Amino acid sequence: MAASAGDALRLRTRARAKVNLDLRVLGRRPDGYHELESLVAFAGIGDELALDPGPVLSLTIAGPRAAGLEADDRNLVLRAARAFGQAFPGTHAGAFHLTKRLPVASGIGGGSADAAAALRLLARLNDIALSDPTLREVAAGVGADVPVCLESRARLMAGIGDRLGPALRLPSLFAVLVNPGAPVETVGVFRALGLAAGDRLLAAGGSLPALPASAAEWRAVLARSGNDLAVPAQRIAPEIGEVLERLAALPGSRLARMSGSGATCFALFDDCVASAAAAKALAKQRPEWWVRATLLR
Repeated sequence: MAASAGDALRLRTRARAKVNLDLRVLGRRPDGYHELESLVAFAGIGDELALDPGPVLSLTIAGPRAAGLEADDRNLVLRAARAFGQAFPGTHAGAFHLTKRLPVASGIGGGSADAAAALRLLARLNDIALSDPTLREVAAGVGADVPVCLESRARLMAGIGDRLGPALRLPSLFAVLVNPGAPVETVGVFRALGLAAGDRLLAAGGSLPALPASAAEWRAVLARSGNDLAVPAQRIAPEIGEVLERLAALPGSRLARMSGSGATCFALFDDCVASAAAAKALAKQRPEWWVRATLLR
């Protein structure tokens, strides 16, 4: 069947899952925001966002993870689109269509990735470069993780998400992502961390001393770090502990860790055969969990 004129004009992009390979909490600023440092990679799976150019801004939501999501002013896609229009007067927008596949409130940047995807599509529609400083300001204003999701490339992220290092070329990291179905709100995890405004924990590292060449070397570097939000997140969602235990026990698992503020966790494997077999085995053990084998880069 031939494509319609509307399909020919439709713009599409994937809102790839963001995975925090490690995460350090450096402290809490006097204004209440937490200072972080994290090595971020992006998965080969994610939500899908389409844009039909037109005079009216709107949003529809479908997909296996769409339940409970509203296409109203609270949705980050619409918030990003309106912020874009305010920053770039006279530009074009239209009707967004979100296919939601990632778990909600899961520590892999689903909403932030969706917002960044909206900004990418609007930038493409209006011939604005992703490196445009105003576009980056818009992204930062929408949410802390939106700037790093804008290009969806591996890099060091610092501050409150506003300081990004150069894009990194990672080797193929074969992973299994798991979410037990327990939504975890980021604000609750930071509250459980218990830092008072002005508390300082660590000095910023700022950069990797040398870029590892192989996946095994990357895993060795990551094994020396961790996720400082894992303990407070498990106070809110104890299921995270079981997820990490099961991931670590899977044959071929080299590293098991929580991403972001949870509850999604991941394990790294040597190759796609091992990760696919592990995902199949875990999904059989826990069919109610969201389990996906993917590639991080």
